[in-house]
Amino acid sequence: MTSHHPIAIIGGGPAGALAASLLAAAGRDVSVFDEKLAWEKPCGGGLTWKALQQYPFLAEAGAQSKSVEHCELISSCGQRVRLRLQHPVAVFSRLALNGLLLERARSAGANVYRERVTSIGGSAGDWRLATPHGEYSASHLVIAAGARNPFRGQFAAPISPHDLMATAGYFIPVHTALMQIQFLSGISGYIWVFPRPDHVSAGIAGKMGETSTRALRHLLEQWLDQNGFSLDGATFYSHILPSLRAQTMEALEVSGDGWAMVGDSAGLVDPITGEGLYYALRSAELCAEALVAERPQDYKQRLEEEVLPELRLAARVCDRFYRGQVFGDSVPERMVALTAQSDKFRELMSDLFAGIQGYRDLKARLFRILPTVMAEGLATTLFRPLRSGSLAPTTSAE
Repeated sequence: MTSHHPIAIIGGGPAGALAASLLAAAGRDVSVFDEKLAWEKPCGGGLTWKALQQYPFLAEAGAQSKSVEHCELISSCGQRVRLRLQHPVAVFSRLALNGLLLERARSAGANVYRERVTSIGGSAGDWRLATPHGEYSASHLVIAAGARNPFRGQFAAPISPHDLMATAGYFIPVHTALMQIQFLSGISGYIWVFPRPDHVSAGIAGKMGETSTRALRHLLEQWLDQNGFSLDGATFYSHILPSLRAQTMEALEVSGDGWAMVGDSAGLVDPITGEGLYYALRSAELCAEALVAERPQDYKQRLEEEVLPELRLAARVCDRFYRGQVFGDSVPERMVALTAQSDKFRELMSDLFAGIQGYRDLKARLFRILPTVMAEGLATTLFRPLRSGSLAPTTSAE
């Protein structure tokens, strides 16, 4: 692969823009096509400490993000616990994040076109891309245009509605320093409130087929009203995210002769949390490294080694997380209770938010800390102060 063999990236979100900047910086002829370019995507926009360590230039863009140090977890039964995150989450407006990454791509020498690719023809080494403004050629394609992009079915199996998560939410013009996560009864998803620099992103997510987007929106509006958030001046949004089932994740196709998919296009999103930004950035980096090394087949191998085992495990346990029970309570309910009761469990939760505690070694860590967690939980239950004759429902773990 040399600069005489151009690379076309379809999609200018975080994955596409980062891949373009890395390829251009390595001297490759790369072009990005996106009909919107930098735009306000409906999602939380949180970047974990793990992501900030991997991409320090994002940590340095402090003015464009909001550092969040405190999180409140709320169970479906209403128990609340606040914890201080040992490693703060940086919450970006997606307009700011996409703009930052696209500017890095331009500065590195990538061609950035605000054009919609309408069709792809040809084959590996001689791809032909059509847009309303003309036709472009490329030797290699990187598809980074989201889960339901029109070209996925041309290269791999389309994503089924059963492998998608529906979201609905609002950008609310208020300020807060507290991130909130509300788990829901009967829904494989949650409500979130993410503070951003000049507004709040509040949304709800649920597996498609469980409930309608309209019903999700109604639940969210009820919750926002009950928790003191006014929708005056708010902007509504809805979106679709990949949330792949275990059988889909096992058969996942991410690359082939002359093409590769990164980020949401490849389905690289945590099915439990819906977190996809780290996986978008990391998959883009791995894809770019493989192309620069002139070994495009290495991309799939690197994903198999580093990314896919974690996501496959999440897909296998996702249903048990939202619908399983532990000691007579739902998993989220018990998780909130243990966070309130145990210092060791709060450390674990903080590491999960930071992205430094993965699923693959989570079981082993739980077994190591279980005796301490149970002892702390018993002590908290026995000696918790009584309020009006009943156990106090709200705990601060700061």
